[in-house]
Amino acid sequence: MPDQGLTIGIDFGGTSVKIGVVNGHELIARPTPIKTKDYTSPASLIFSIASEVNRLKKEHPNILAIGVGVPGFVHLKKGMVYELPNVPGWSNVYLRDQLTEHTGLPCALENDANCMAYAEWKHGAGKGKEDLICLTLGTGVGSGIISNNRMIQGSTSTAGELGHTSIHYRGVRGTYGNNGSLEDYIGHNEITANAQRAYAEQGYAYTIEQCEPIPLEKNALNGDPIALEIWNGIAEKLACALANACWLLNPEAIVIGGGVAKAGDLLFDPLKTYISNQLAHPFCDELEILPAHFSNEAGIIGAASLARDLIDQPAS
Repeated sequence: MPDQGLTIGIDFGGTSVKIGVVNGHELIARPTPIKTKDYTSPASLIFSIASEVNRLKKEHPNILAIGVGVPGFVHLKKGMVYELPNVPGWSNVYLRDQLTEHTGLPCALENDANCMAYAEWKHGAGKGKEDLICLTLGTGVGSGIISNNRMIQGSTSTAGELGHTSIHYRGVRGTYGNNGSLEDYIGHNEITANAQRAYAEQGYAYTIEQCEPIPLEKNALNGDPIALEIWNGIAEKLACALANACWLLNPEAIVIGGGVAKAGDLLFDPLKTYISNQLAHPFCDELEILPAHFSNEAGIIGAASLARDLIDQPAS
């Protein structure tokens, strides 16, 4: 298939930057990721990303725009990254304009979870939905919200952070001073630590590796009552936050992806029950709870889709 209106999606992680060339929603080229630890300043890393984009432009002359998803808060109008967790020196960096300056391409900038949500809304499990909540469950809990066929962004472009909403007003104190935030209970590391404690209480000296989500899934599928209870607890905590969101937003569907969601029915079956038990019928009778369509490529696809929209619907 010839290149027609290609875009580049960039998924900026804490340890690496993944870049892909996208045709529609098909990933057609994915060079080796750039390791963030190899660069000592935002300027040097941005220059390296731009150099890779310029190399890809030579291979694919019909690249029209860039989309970037970052794991932190962004200001859309300014094209600025407020801060990047786990990447030193990234504070109030005007990433969008610097990439445009170095590559000559227009650039769309978004939070990485919003990119995932955008991919699922435009091309994935949430395609055709006008009111949608998307989550990615991993080290943290990322989310994006679509309401009335528009991505909710808020006054400073930081709306939709379901992972930082509270499920316990006297709970664990979170990164931003908020008590009981969801991701401090069901993030990957918190699940692992909770599992290790639960096994220790029953006399099992399990390692951290034995208590991570994948081994926990296998244990639960083999009937291990401790693992089953842990997955049930994850579903119960997640349902608390999602039920609150449903009361506020009345979505058609909730799409859930990320590594923790790979547990499938172990998570989804109790989750559906807990949510339906906390909602009035108009909120849950037609509510769909769906696994994400995209996997590790969701961030790239979503960022590239935002870039595509930048070309199709330029800002006035």
